Amino acid sequence: MLPERNYLLRFATDTAAGRVTDLSYRVDVNSMEQLAARTLAMNEVGYCKLALEKPVAFDPYNKNARTGAFVLIDRVTNATVGAGVIDYALRRASNIEWHRMNVDRQARAQLNEQRPCVIWFTGLSGAGKSTIADCLEQKLFALHKHTYLLDGDNVRHGLNQDLGFTDEARVENIRRVSEVSKLMVDAGLIVLVSFISPFRAERQLAREKLAADEFIEVFVDTSLEICESRDPKGLYKRPGRGTEKLYRY
Repeated sequence: MLPERNYLLRFATDTAAGRVTDLSYRVDVNSMEQLAARTLAMNEVGYCKLALEKPVAFDPYNKNARTGAFVLIDRVTNATVGAGVIDYALRRASNIEWHRMNVDRQARAQLNEQRPCVIWFTGLSGAGKSTIADCLEQKLFALHKHTYLLDGDNVRHGLNQDLGFTDEARVENIRRVSEVSKLMVDAGLIVLVSFISPFRAERQLAREKLAADEFIEVFVDTSLEICESRDPKGLYKRPGRGTEKLYRY
């Protein structure tokens, strides 16, 4: 379980997309001690907060075991990956509404005379993602297209400078870039994204934020041998940093 990763939550009478926003602590099942933790591994138990994309009907588990329980489902494999029970509902602002503007994405696209979309480059470190994305942006720019390139390293100098490289940080890294990409598409731009983005679930999340024809995923399929020979960041030379752990496609 990784905070901010999107899952499907299946309740007794409904299913909703949602994510774990905060893991308060892990519970030692033998001593019931509350332990600090950032994520949960197989068969571990924790206390966390959830955020759903829509309202659902439920009861606290201590009042109704059937309507107070749920399972978490992987959105890519459709496999059940966890289960939980509900303690109580969190207080959230109820007076927030989507304000519709007169100038919409269609109007911006017409003004720019182009079809907004996201072209998402993924692949190993050293595969050439940023180089290819840069070349493509130059070609589009020469054709008078309105573009913007979001590069993984460049974004970490600002928007994501507070994030590390743990699994949970990588999930949040992609979540933020997905939201920024969505805003840029709404602005009528062609957005090129160059990120290692090793988790298929997070790439799927980015895809689902856009219309079916607005997301193009490009896997830069460079061999491991070539990536290791380039090794621009020295990732492959670090002891104990196996490629199979760093990059999971």
